[in-house]
Amino acid sequence: MIEIQKLTKIYKLNKKQMQESKTKNPLKTAVDDLSLTADYGEIYGLLGPNGAGKTTTLRCIATLINPTKGEIFVGGHEVQKDGEAVRKSIGFLTSDIKLDPQFSVDYMFDFFGRLHNVASKEMKARKEELFDYFGIKDFAHKPIKELSTGMKQKAAIAVSLVHDPKIVIFDEPTNGLDIVTARSVTDYLKKLRDDGKLVIVSTHIMSEAEKLCDRIGIVIDGKKIAEGTLSDLLAATNSKNLEDAFFELYKSRKGDE
Repeated sequence: MIEIQKLTKIYKLNKKQMQESKTKNPLKTAVDDLSLTADYGEIYGLLGPNGAGKTTTLRCIATLINPTKGEIFVGGHEVQKDGEAVRKSIGFLTSDIKLDPQFSVDYMFDFFGRLHNVASKEMKARKEELFDYFGIKDFAHKPIKELSTGMKQKAAIAVSLVHDPKIVIFDEPTNGLDIVTARSVTDYLKKLRDDGKLVIVSTHIMSEAEKLCDRIGIVIDGKKIAEGTLSDLLAATNSKNLEDAFFELYKSRKGDE
């Protein structure tokens, strides 16, 4: 289970960042008093526009950055007190973290498998399963720099799952992918969910969230403004689809400011 209690993350901006943001305030609140829970056997989606705080939230969960305030429990471990245990239990994927371009997918898979202390026999079985599912075998020995965007994404997903984590955290997992590759990714996330794992993803693609997520948290300006199943959100906003529901909530949020 992932449990977030009143998460706040505040960044200090330098002069250049203040100019780019057109603000005189040196402090930027990326996530503002956000709370949520997500459990095993579900796909929880963080939905919001670019800059809403989705990536920052996931990075706090994955122990890449520390919260300014609040607590996050991952599988019963608090991220700031027991970060090592958290990292062992999760698979984390973000477009900002790239596999080393000079090495092959095969090498990187084995390298991260050893980092996670995966036994050789288990690692071989994991490689067989993941490489077969994502069609990696034909390019497994090519340098990553020679691969297409879709191939790189498939490789990164396989590497992030080498240790068969119980909790999978993916930041915009289909961003920039063609429709066929994106479908293979979302289908695999559903498989992980059906295997009893907890999957939490961020996305700004409404149709993807609609089809993929069991529950959705809508985040705008760092705040969670709504949460529930697709049916819950449609009923609450009297909308026919998630895109309409999102814009109703967005207008309401901006109108309150």
